[in-house]
Amino acid sequence: MGEPEAGSEFAIGAAAAAGPMADTQYILPNDIGVSSLDCREAFRLLSPTERLYAHHLSRAAWYGGLAVLLQTSPEAPYIYALLSRLFRAQDPDELRQHALAEGLTEEEYQAFLVYAAGVYSNMGNYKSFGDTKFVPNLPKEKLERVILGSKAAQQHPGEVRGLWQTCGELMFSLEPRLRHLGLGKEGITTYFSGDCTMEDAKLAQDFLDSQNLSAYNTRLFKEVDQDGKPCYEVRLASVLGTEPALDSEMTSKLKSHEFRGSRFQVTRGDYAPILHKVVEHLEKAKTYAANSHQEQMLAQYIESFTQGSIEAHKRGSRFWIQDKGPIVESYIGFIESYRDPFGSRGEFEGFVAMVNKAMSAKFERLVASAEQLLKELPWPPAFEKDKFLTPDFTSLDVLTFAGSGIPAGINIPNYDDLRQTEGFKNVSLGNVLAVAYATQREKLTFLEEEDKDLYIRWKGPSFDVQVGLHELLGHGSGKLFVQDEKGAFNFDQKTVINPETGEQIQSWYRSGETWDSKFSTIASSYEECRAESVGLYLCLHPQVLGIFGFEGADAEDVIYVNWLNMVRAGLLALEFYTPEASNWRQAHMQARFVILRVLLEAGEGLVTITPTTGADGRPDARVRLDRSKIRSVGKPALERFLRRLQVLKSTGDVSGGRALYEGYAAVTDAPPECFLSLRDTVLLRKESRKLIVQPNTRLEGSEVQLLEYEASAAGLIRSFSERFPEDGPELEEVLTQLATADAQFWKGPCEAPSGQA
Repeated sequence: MGEPEAGSEFAIGAAAAAGPMADTQYILPNDIGVSSLDCREAFRLLSPTERLYAHHLSRAAWYGGLAVLLQTSPEAPYIYALLSRLFRAQDPDELRQHALAEGLTEEEYQAFLVYAAGVYSNMGNYKSFGDTKFVPNLPKEKLERVILGSKAAQQHPGEVRGLWQTCGELMFSLEPRLRHLGLGKEGITTYFSGDCTMEDAKLAQDFLDSQNLSAYNTRLFKEVDQDGKPCYEVRLASVLGTEPALDSEMTSKLKSHEFRGSRFQVTRGDYAPILHKVVEHLEKAKTYAANSHQEQMLAQYIESFTQGSIEAHKRGSRFWIQDKGPIVESYIGFIESYRDPFGSRGEFEGFVAMVNKAMSAKFERLVASAEQLLKELPWPPAFEKDKFLTPDFTSLDVLTFAGSGIPAGINIPNYDDLRQTEGFKNVSLGNVLAVAYATQREKLTFLEEEDKDLYIRWKGPSFDVQVGLHELLGHGSGKLFVQDEKGAFNFDQKTVINPETGEQIQSWYRSGETWDSKFSTIASSYEECRAESVGLYLCLHPQVLGIFGFEGADAEDVIYVNWLNMVRAGLLALEFYTPEASNWRQAHMQARFVILRVLLEAGEGLVTITPTTGADGRPDARVRLDRSKIRSVGKPALERFLRRLQVLKSTGDVSGGRALYEGYAAVTDAPPECFLSLRDTVLLRKESRKLIVQPNTRLEGSEVQLLEYEASAAGLIRSFSERFPEDGPELEEVLTQLATADAQFWKGPCEAPSGQA
């Protein structure tokens, strides 16, 4: 579970100086914040062998990250290929001369660079945080002139023109269904073919459960036969396709099944050429592994990506959990399910990072206190895991994070069965947090003047505390009540009492059911809300603050800013709600809004939101938190809420869980807050998330060099232009071929561009 920071303080979403071409919701502003990840010192401290290990893992991650283009939108692979060809032939400075000669203004060219950097950063043309489409903030005809007159077009006229014809319209289109990721009429997704509905997704989940197959590495494609009967293809991600393999674990599943009157065909080979590259570099990394845990972990990942087996990935994750305190930490696979509209398919990600020893020491002290702190959580002992499996908790400096975005902290693996019996690892990404806190006072929205200096001073330290508690004791706590395939229960049916009803336990998870499969569309956000609430609740504990080195007045300020940051984030969250569809587009932000509602409901003036008029004469708002009431009013309200969240989760009570969570997550214009009206104010003053420039590693002889880039849109583009020096054009062709092969499932965008088929 990845954790983006609450209320990220990134450059304000002002329109480009030339004035926006589209609604500011759907553009990235010219003055968007761009930061470079700094890992130079951590990389310098690695031995030559550790550098080689990190290099090959990074290569595997970057190759695998390309699959995200195919997991996002039908046009994303073509846009990526077009931009890559453009900037390989002319770097951003050279292309600028050509663009200005074609009649673009400086602002329009900058808008194009920001768009391109956004596509690379998000691995597609939808924001990884909020799932909203973004379009170039300049006239389409002008961009067309730049592209068709570019050096790339002169060198490969058929290919470049073909790519533009395929994706040009979709790049700019803001027709309602294309504005957000979603299923059916709600939006666009490539996890499902365009004709799939939520009912199809539910049926497919039931089918997968019946076959004991995980949805994590799958996509679902639906067709209707001559008799009008639906036929579904469940396609697993793997290097191998239809060719026979010795591996019986997967081959026995690859066949046609009848299920509730529909036909399900299980196939594999999704993203095959991309995963082939991933496997190639994992094999090379294995040579430089530090121990047998790492070797066995990589062997299982290779098996997983080759065969399409999530069971093999679980086995790899077991070895990964056992690899305590490595110098080079990594994880790779189909991990987070935030962007699947149904909530059970994983997006590809891979990260490689080096341990930051000073911060890790604080987290180790938190781990040492964890068993004691778990007893402070507001649910009976029977609802806690039978044994706390002491996890690794390290602060890392990221070298590579490939995928659609970079979180601030992670608690993985996400497999329930492993988390309950084998444990997990927590990581806090220190150099990501460092660049996220460059908070400028004048860009701080919705706070009282007297809170701003305190907020700027303590936001970073308070967030370290919150991430630590959220990952370790939030995601790391709580038991699921399960009946296994033999009928045995992991709890005592006679003695365990539901504290909410006073009765014995009436519901639980049956064999094959998981938290994600059972709670589906609300699972991610509900779990983030539980973890965030644990963080707020336990940060009140003096022992926790002492571990991080805070006491007295400083400790009180850390608590205040942590709670204030959460309620402010709850207001900022309204940007990620779509009133037309009555749905939330971002799991963490929905969670923070729910917590804001819980604290507002507590009353007694704990939290107030007041509409105001800003100095610019436009609507504004102020969030206030009464720090004297955090313990007396806030803590009891959070305690009641947390207990209900955990009990409903433990017992697998989907209807109760949905009623509770969706009740708090409802956005209405009911007084006193009038959230729908407040949403307009939030959009008016919204901030754009910073773009992060990452380094590359390059093998020169037997030495690994670290290549760094400037913190600008052009620097970010250069980092991608140099990311695949050996096989860039080949990869782009692979991506467009894969996209074209499935284009019929989204009816329209993608006839094969000439020279690409």
